[in-house]
Formats: sequence, C-alpha cells, structure tokens
Amino acid sequence: MRTTPELLAAVAAAAVPGVAPVATGPSPDDAADFRSCVVQDSEGRRWRVRSPLNTEASMRLETEHLVLQAFTPSVRSRLPFHLPTVAGSVAQDGLRTFVYSHLPGHTLSLREFQRQNEHPEPPVHAPSPSATPRAPLAVQLGRSLGCLHSLPRALVMDADLPAYSAEQCRKRMLHDLDQAATTGLIPGDLLRRWEEALEDTTLWQFSTRVVHGDLHEDNITVDHGSLASFTGWSDLHVGDPAVDFSWLVGMSDPAFADTVIEAYSVAAVQPPDRHLLRRAHLKAEFALAEWLVRGVDRGITSMVDNAQRMLTTLAADVRASASPSPGVAGPPPASTASAAASGADRAGDSDVDSVDRTDSDGRALDGDSAPDGHPSDYGLSPDHHSGEGGSSTGGSSAASGSVTPTS
Repeated sequence: MRTTPELLAAVAAAAVPGVAPVATGPSPDDAADFRSCVVQDSEGRRWRVRSPLNTEASMRLETEHLVLQAFTPSVRSRLPFHLPTVAGSVAQDGLRTFVYSHLPGHTLSLREFQRQNEHPEPPVHAPSPSATPRAPLAVQLGRSLGCLHSLPRALVMDADLPAYSAEQCRKRMLHDLDQAATTGLIPGDLLRRWEEALEDTTLWQFSTRVVHGDLHEDNITVDHGSLASFTGWSDLHVGDPAVDFSWLVGMSDPAFADTVIEAYSVAAVQPPDRHLLRRAHLKAEFALAEWLVRGVDRGITSMVDNAQRMLTTLAADVRASASPSPGVAGPPPASTASAAASGADRAGDSDVDSVDRTDSDGRALDGDSAPDGHPSDYGLSPDHHSGEGGSSTGGSSAASGSVTPTS
C-alpha cells in the first residue's frame, strides 16, 4: 500500500509532469480510508496527494473528481471560496491516487474557529483604508454556505449525482437507524430519541438544497482570518441543508452557530427553515451511531470501542439535561425553577393587581414566552472524519505548516 509520505511524493512526481518533490508534510484526512500528505516541489509549489486504502475510498475519490469537473470556471467564480483542482492521478492495484493543486490556508480545530472568530489573524497585506472591513469568520462561513446552497440543482443532476426529496432524506435516515439498531451496541434510549425525531414529520418539511454533504472542520481551510476553501467533495448531492450545519453542534458557544445561520439567511436565495438546527443536532448525534456501524462493518475494534464510549457519554448527557429531543433544551434545574417561583411569589405579594403585568410598551411580562431556540450542546463533536480510533485531528495546520525533506 502507498502509505508513506515518501511514496506519496513519488506518486505526485509520476502523476504531474515537472514535479520534483523535495519535502513532504502532513495533511488531515479520514485515516480509516485515506493516506494523505502535502508535497513541496523544487519550484516551491505545493500539492496535496490523497491515496485510498480500499475500493470504497477509491470510488469516493473518483466521485469527487466528477464533482470538481461539474464546478466549471463560471460556477467557481460565483462562490466566495476556493475549490480543489485535480492535477493528475495514478492507478495501481485497482485503486487511483489523486494529486490536487494546493489550496491556501490551513485547517482549524473547533476551538480555534471560535477564537479566530473573535480575534482573527491579521491579513498578510494591510487592507486599503477605504476597503470594507473583513467580516468575522462565522459570518464568512454563513455567507459561503448560503452561496453553495443557492446553486442550481441542475449542477448536481446534470452530473448524475444523487438528489433526494425531504421525505427521502427522512426515510434514508430511518433505514440507517434500523441498521444501527441491529448492532445491539447503541443505548436504547438514544434509539428511541432518534426514532421519535424521525417520526416527527414537522421537522422534515423543508426545501432541499445543493449541499456539500461532508462538511466539518477538516474540510475547511482558513488563511489569515479569511475562509479560503472547502475540500472533500465526494458527497455533493441535493438534500437536507442541515447536513452542512451538523458539525457546528460541537462548538462550545451556541452564538457561533447563531451567527452562521444569520449570515446564511441573508446570503441564501431562500431563508432556512425553522427546524434546520434541530435536524443538525439530530445528525450530529446520529453520526456517532454511523461511526459505530462503520467500525462494525469493517471489523475495526478501536472504532467500535471509541464510538461506544462516545454514545455512552451522549446518553448520560441527554439524561442529565433532560433534553426531550435533539436540539431542544431540557427544563431548568430545580434550583433555578425554585428561584424563579420565589421571585414570582414576591412580585405577587408586592402587586396583587398585576395578574396581566405589562411593561411601559405594553409587552406581556407573564413569563409565558416561547423558548429562545438555542440548540443544546452535549459537548460531543462526532469525529466521523478522524482516524480509526476516532480522535479528532483538529488544529492541524498541515497546509501552511513546515514540511519535512524527503529522503
């Protein structure tokens, strides 16, 4: 198998005429399916090499090649981010390794996304005094997703890629839930929780969009505070836009996701449906079950064990929070409720005629308002894009970091 950086550098030299590798560096990827690296040549150019480890992974790369061809120069010019370009490929033992032109920037962990959103890196060159101030990273992300989801469906369908209706999205997930249940390794309360969400048809009334399908922090590069590119395009399809938001559930600050949604609402042709973040939470939770099924199917014990630990933690968090459904916060702690009730009693004692209290603008103050809609955060980031052990590679900056000379 072509797994070492030196061998991948040799593949790059064979796939792209004129490339003379002098150094290699790491490149974050799904370690269960790919071996990847960044190759620097004698002219200082960089190339990303992705080598599949099995037939399924090779087919994914072939699909990605088809997807990238569908993004014509005119389509690419409409997007506020870069996409990879295939520079060459080499077939060996029935598997095809692809070499891509290198994209600017580097990947960030979820924590780094939040930090740079508040304290972005300065640009390489000072902007003109008259230039529009650069938007925060969360705003850039929302605008980028809005532009992507506004692409015409014909882009996907003309390339003979999958297109699903909202009901088909729901039924496909129900099928995957049944498959996960057959393993016997998933807590029953989680299975019931997900089944109830899938049977709640009000959540599944939305307009489908062109979606990336596998968006997460390892498929996004950032260059000095600016969103630079989306990578990993093997799952492009028409489907549920919530798929591209599920990774945001791992953010410790829900305000980040709120800002993304707000910017998305402005940039997209159609505004998001009201249950988008709830489905995103469902998909984030269910990604742990998908990770477990993947490990079971491949017989990788470390993947199964890691997925079971995360599922056990998720089940405990759900019970502790009393969250009735993905993306829905549970009731406040008893101490908080008691304090609120006590405050209400004191208010009643001081103003016995204020049954229908209002403020100076006539707004009701009876405490019977609707929830604010913030998604709950169970503190778990589904590492479906990580290595066999499932640990995240977050924070890797291979694309812009140092490279190791080849021997």
